[in-house]
Amino acid sequence: MALLLLLAGCQAALPPLPDWQSPEGRQHAQLGQIIELSSGRHLSPAQLVERLAGSPRVLVGEQHDNPDHHALQLWLLQALAARRAQGSLLLEMLGPDQQDKVEATRQRLADGQAPADLPAALAWQPGWDWALYGPVVRHALAQPYPTLPANLRRDEVMSIYRQPPPLAGAQSNAPPVRQALLQQIRLAHCDKLPDSQLPAMLAVQQQRDRRMAEALLAAPPPSLLLAGAYHVRRDLGVPLHLADLGHPQGTQVLMLAEVGSRVGAGQADYLWYTPALAEQDHCAGIR
Repeated sequence: MALLLLLAGCQAALPPLPDWQSPEGRQHAQLGQIIELSSGRHLSPAQLVERLAGSPRVLVGEQHDNPDHHALQLWLLQALAARRAQGSLLLEMLGPDQQDKVEATRQRLADGQAPADLPAALAWQPGWDWALYGPVVRHALAQPYPTLPANLRRDEVMSIYRQPPPLAGAQSNAPPVRQALLQQIRLAHCDKLPDSQLPAMLAVQQQRDRRMAEALLAAPPPSLLLAGAYHVRRDLGVPLHLADLGHPQGTQVLMLAEVGSRVGAGQADYLWYTPALAEQDHCAGIR
């Protein structure tokens, strides 16, 4: 009986789940399902949080423009904090040249001096929709743990593009990994990139993944990374780089995916299905 009361108390401690926002798939059978991909078991939100709370590193993959993914990320930060102290939050959306501004802004907020224009204070890049990312960033800046950059600076990206550096590590350099990433880059650019540009684009993608892995290892644990789905994939992204850096264990991957998406056990540890945005042909204008 005491154990049941304890479990009931833990369940009650979770924040309420956010309402769905995206318009498509509201009646889909997968909606809201959380799946442990290694076993196929369906989990409750509380069970997912309990599994993730024990990991030194949690990687959450998003679709950048889906508002439900951002709402669940905020929920997850709050839910994990109810289980154990959060060590750090890392964002693909921040570069190292913004870190001083992030820290200064966090201190101003702690002192009760909120900036009139928070995105400007952070030098937030307009390519990341502040309406979507703002709630997570505001929440994180009000917490005692640091919010850290996980991306490259623009000048680093350009340098890598002009002269791709060697990438050490057998797992991240495996031919199937490189081939799959090249195919994804082709598709993301509507199959319009000249073949001569593909090696440089691949180098940028993989150096971003390597930077995220290095940032995770340097961050106070337990750490949580928010990044695009391809960056966190076990078979293609940051987990391979962590392994090449000598840390194959201690990482769990949660993939947020729209209903109807296919995510395999080799790509993530857990899958959470959300509604979908209306389907768009992003290549129509290019054609």
